[in-house]
Amino acid sequence: MNAETIPAPVAAPATSPPHPLREFWGYFSANHGAVAGLVIIVAVVLVALLADVIAPHDPNLTNTAIALQPPFWQEGGSLAYPLGTDPIGRDILSRLIYGAQLSLLIGIVVVSISIVVGTVLGLVAGFFRGLTEIFIMRLMDIVLTLPSLLLAIVIVAVLGPGLMNAMLAVALVILPHYVRLARAAVITETSKDYVMAARVSGAGTGRLMFREVLPNCTAPLIVQASLGISTAILDAAALGFLGLGAQPPSPEWGTMLADAREFVLRAWWVVTFPGLAILITVLAFNLLGDGLRDALDPKLKRS
Repeated sequence: MNAETIPAPVAAPATSPPHPLREFWGYFSANHGAVAGLVIIVAVVLVALLADVIAPHDPNLTNTAIALQPPFWQEGGSLAYPLGTDPIGRDILSRLIYGAQLSLLIGIVVVSISIVVGTVLGLVAGFFRGLTEIFIMRLMDIVLTLPSLLLAIVIVAVLGPGLMNAMLAVALVILPHYVRLARAAVITETSKDYVMAARVSGAGTGRLMFREVLPNCTAPLIVQASLGISTAILDAAALGFLGLGAQPPSPEWGTMLADAREFVLRAWWVVTFPGLAILITVLAFNLLGDGLRDALDPKLKRS
């Protein structure tokens, strides 16, 4: 009697690990709020880039004959000025569109300054420790103990009102967050084997800081940067509202709110639309930051 032949087991096909970008998008897209925030941000960026094309009017063109004209769906409104006009007859829609340019510029400049300076200070504090670390971190603690908006107001009052000074003030206010994040990440990374191996192989401090450790500290800094843009936009709008930020006739959203304060009760649109622009943009960046945190933080990744 012939023995039955047992088929040889078929080896399972080797599966290659997913591409990092595909894996990132998988975690990011699982957060529907983050995707919605990304869509809004892309729309705001496109509006800002195409402002010269899509804005129906010059944002600073005045016409007192149509001052405080309501939106087109209200009696007395016109499709020529879809969202109405402000107290001196400027088109609100056009000013909102050009204001997107300023808001994005503020967010990008402020975060760029803070993340560059904060990362360098955090790297220095995390690597050299001792008195250097104590001096840097205590200085950051002093900044954090002060109310952020009040500190920004004091700085602008010293430097003088204006958009550039407002951006510098906001950058200084949010700087400690980047320093603390960078320092914590550096301390975590310097205890790992690859850093020890690089030290043994003769790598200098500069190479260890910027070639070995810094690339592995970027995830929390990217998340904080996305949240920092929303903070910068909000703080700059607050300074503009107080008359310390962008100065008239600049179509900055906070300045638009300041110009419309006395007309709140009889012309709701001059306050509502700039306020909604700030609200939606800040919320979008916060949602984006939540999604980036979910996608970049390994502790939050689901198996």
